[in-house]
Amino acid sequence: MVQATDRHNNKKEVKDELVEKLVHVNRVAKTVKGGRTISFAAVVVVGDQKGRIGLGTGKAMEVPDAIVKATNEARKTMIRIPLREGRTLHHDIAGRFGAGKVVLRTAPAGTGVIAGGPMRAVFEVLGVQDVVAKSLGSNNPYNMIKATFDALKSINSPRMIATKRGKKVGDIVSRRENSTAKDVKEEA
Repeated sequence: MVQATDRHNNKKEVKDELVEKLVHVNRVAKTVKGGRTISFAAVVVVGDQKGRIGLGTGKAMEVPDAIVKATNEARKTMIRIPLREGRTLHHDIAGRFGAGKVVLRTAPAGTGVIAGGPMRAVFEVLGVQDVVAKSLGSNNPYNMIKATFDALKSINSPRMIATKRGKKVGDIVSRRENSTAKDVKEEA
């Protein structure tokens, strides 16, 4: 953590260490009366590698300005995603945005991040170490990232499910383990 002191008023601010990842830069040409004006659009994901992540897009006449705008928007729109053991997702999930569809699957320890392009950047800044992801449909980076965010937003942790049902976390987790043990016994 970094502590910054404002010189006008002696308040101390504590800033989290955030990881910024540039996902895509697009050159956009607009035709006007005098010719073409060229601008740049940037997509940035920002995360703390502990379950918080944000997405931002920015557009400007220069690439660095577009990246700064996108980064500022990403910092403002951060959300928290529950992770299992701080390394993978709680359950398999599918997400969709426009024509972009993604499927995210949990993975055992040591698998690594198996995901393509824009989704890999999302998982790296989120702090997920083991996941298998597949992109179906559109390969547009905007749609892929927003579909990934759609999937991540709908993840439920055992704690969230327990509070919804009015039960203890141990009841829900032990049930899941007991049901898989029963399935194994029935097969034998």
